Amino acid sequence: KVIEFCKHHVTDPMTPFEKPLKDADLTKLIQEFYATFIMSTDNDTLYHLTLAANYLDISPLLDLCSARIASFIKDKTVEQIRENLNIVCDFTPEEEAQVREENKWADDL
Repeated sequence: KVIEFCKHHVTDPMTPFEKPLKDADLTKLIQEFYATFIMSTDNDTLYHLTLAANYLDISPLLDLCSARIASFIKDKTVEQIRENLNIVCDFTPEEEAQVREENKWADDL
């Protein structure tokens, strides 16, 4: 996937996008190839692709991976984020209610 990205990037560089993301829909921010490339990547591959982009210092690929991860979170509820990122909640319902109560201020952000 890294080679695929780099080969395409040489002939059609990815359009830089504003950060933080203005929209969770990446198709509105970048060219079709890059949107399809990253949206079709499963979470495990995305994780390894992010590590590779960071290690190899491929900034456009790292930005793209980071944008995809940010899109998992942007404008989502806690439950949706857990589902998107396969996070298991290990709080009891009572503990979770307590944490939500203590952090109600964060809902207004």
